[in-house]
Amino acid sequence: MQSIIDSIVEWLKELLVTGIMGNLTNTFDSVNAQVGQIATEVGMTPNTFSPAIFNMIRNLSENVIMPIAGLILTFIACYELIQLVISHNNLANFETWIFFKWVFKTFVAVTLITNTMNITMAVFDVAHYVVSQAGGIITGSTAIDASTLATMQSTLEAKDVGELLGIFLMSFIVQFLVYILSALIFVIVYARMIEIYLMVSLAPLPFATFGNKEQSMIGQNYLRSLFALGFQGFLIMVCVGIYAVLIQSIAFSSDIIGTLWGIVGYTILLAFTLFKTGSVAKSVLHAH
Repeated sequence: MQSIIDSIVEWLKELLVTGIMGNLTNTFDSVNAQVGQIATEVGMTPNTFSPAIFNMIRNLSENVIMPIAGLILTFIACYELIQLVISHNNLANFETWIFFKWVFKTFVAVTLITNTMNITMAVFDVAHYVVSQAGGIITGSTAIDASTLATMQSTLEAKDVGELLGIFLMSFIVQFLVYILSALIFVIVYARMIEIYLMVSLAPLPFATFGNKEQSMIGQNYLRSLFALGFQGFLIMVCVGIYAVLIQSIAFSSDIIGTLWGIVGYTILLAFTLFKTGSVAKSVLHAH
């Protein structure tokens, strides 16, 4: 009778150990896949992330927004000419060179608005270069090596059924939490790209304001916002690098539950810092 009970206990222990190892392996695989996806996607430019969406945004910008921007540019050019004429003591001190100044400023403004998409994409090309260089410098692997879990198996096998059951429930909870965090990270990365597409679709409007000194602040702030979105990808890479160093510092010991909560804590920290990257980039570049 005792041998039967021992056999059942061993079978339960083997079943629980297998379940725990499976939960942890799935958890780490999920984190590894999500972190690797971050490093790949934040470096993409709008036209490489989704060519179909980019072509739609470009058509909307050039065919719907550009005519409105042209009207704004015309109004600003006329307003600028009036300001140049009356600025010399209400025509009492009139000089013909102001017309050449107005023609030059209008030419520059028209050139900018006709090359809006090229200038916008150049911003993200610069950001892509920076992110690519950052990926090369951050040499630490961001992957959690699931093979190191094999060292925990002997520790698990030495525990009784009650402890294994508690660890199994904890590993299941951790796996669920990490899946939720992976979904949040996915939302952050894709929300950034959607925000980029929204900004690009309205690009001709702020570019139309560069013809006037007073209104050009709109265009300048727009460019700062574009650079903030681009360099947000660099900050995301920095967060991933910090996360990699923290994960590598974790030592798998006999305190398995403490180790699991350490992984969850670092992953929560990663998600929180990713949420902050947008505001940090805008703060640094004084964009609002």
